[in-house]
Amino acid sequence: MKPYFSFQWHITDECDQRCKHCYIFAENTGKCPDRMTRKQMEAVLKNCRDFCEKFGRQPYFYLTGGDPILHPEFWTLMEMFKAEQIPFTIMGNPFHLTDEVCQRLHDYGCVRYQLSIDGIEKTHDWFRKPGSYKTTLEKVTMLNKAGIRSIIMTTVSGKNIDEVPAIIDAVVAAGAKVYAFARYCPTSEERENSISPERYHKLLEDCDKIFQQYEAAGCETYFNRKDHLWTLYDYEMGRFQIPEDAEPDMIYGGCNCGNGHLTILPTGEVYACRRVQNSRVGNVFTDRLAQLWTGRMEAYRDYDKFKKCTHCKLLAWCRGCPAVASSTSGGDFYAADPQCWAEQIEGLLTL
Repeated sequence: MKPYFSFQWHITDECDQRCKHCYIFAENTGKCPDRMTRKQMEAVLKNCRDFCEKFGRQPYFYLTGGDPILHPEFWTLMEMFKAEQIPFTIMGNPFHLTDEVCQRLHDYGCVRYQLSIDGIEKTHDWFRKPGSYKTTLEKVTMLNKAGIRSIIMTTVSGKNIDEVPAIIDAVVAAGAKVYAFARYCPTSEERENSISPERYHKLLEDCDKIFQQYEAAGCETYFNRKDHLWTLYDYEMGRFQIPEDAEPDMIYGGCNCGNGHLTILPTGEVYACRRVQNSRVGNVFTDRLAQLWTGRMEAYRDYDKFKKCTHCKLLAWCRGCPAVASSTSGGDFYAADPQCWAEQIEGLLTL
C-alpha cells in the first residue's frame, strides 16, 4: 500500500463549547463561525486527490472543526468518504454521539474518534463547559462498542500539568484505546508558558513510570508518546540510539510539519500547521496543493535555520515542537523549544 498523507480538515468553526485554549474562540472576536459549502467540500476532496496522485500517496483525513458533526452537510461528506473508501479520524466533541451515530460513523469508514480531557473534572469543565468531563468519559465505551478506536488527548499547560497522572488513571478506567498529550500553544499576544524544561522533564519521567506499570499489567490502552521531546527523553534514558548507518541529510522522524501533513480551514486557507498561527501558505480553492507543497512549504523544511535543533544530534528524529516555539517567541518557527533540556545532556549539542 502507498504511504498515507494526512490532511487535517476543519469543515466548520461551529462548536458547542468555548474552550479557553481554543484557537478559534480564544480572542472572542464575536464573528460568525465559518463553514464550507457542499460544493467547496467536493473541491477540497478533488484537490487532495490530485495531490496524492501526484506524489503517490493515500489520503487520510483528520476531520475536525469546531465540531465537524455540527456541519449541516456532515453526513453528505461521510457518503463521499465511503464512496471513495477513504479512511478518516474525527476530532470532535462527545455531546452528539449516540449508539446509532457511532455505528453509522463506523459504517462510513471512521477509524478513530478523538476526544479531549484537559484535567480532572473541575479543571476540565472549567476549560470547556460543565458536564463535559463526565460526558466525554462516558462516550468512550460507546465508541469502542461500535468498533471505532477511542482516543483521549490532553493539552498540557501550567494549569493542568499536575493533574496529568490522574487523567491517565481516569482514561484507562474508562477503557480508552489510545491516550496522548501535547503542549499548549499560546494564542495571539499571549506569550506566557510557565512550564520549565525541568518541570516538563519531570512530567515525562512520571508518565513513563505510569505507562510502564499499566503496560506490565496488560492494560489495553496504548500510550502514544506523541510529543517529540519523548525522543530526547528516550535518548537520555538510553532507549534510543542514533543509528550508525543514518544518512547525514535525511529526516527520519520528529515534527511532521513540512513532511507529511497539511491543514485546511473552513475558509479554504491552507496552513503548514494549525498550531502555528502564522503558517498560512495558500488557499485550497485557488491554489493547487501539489504546487504549494513544492513551493511555499519548502520554508518548513529548511532545517539549517533552527536556532538550537540544527546543533543537536537528534535533529533528524526530534526538533521538539516548532508550534510551541513559535507561539512563545513572537512567531519564530525556528526558535528553540521552550521545554527542551538538550543542553543538560553532555555531548548532545555541538555548539
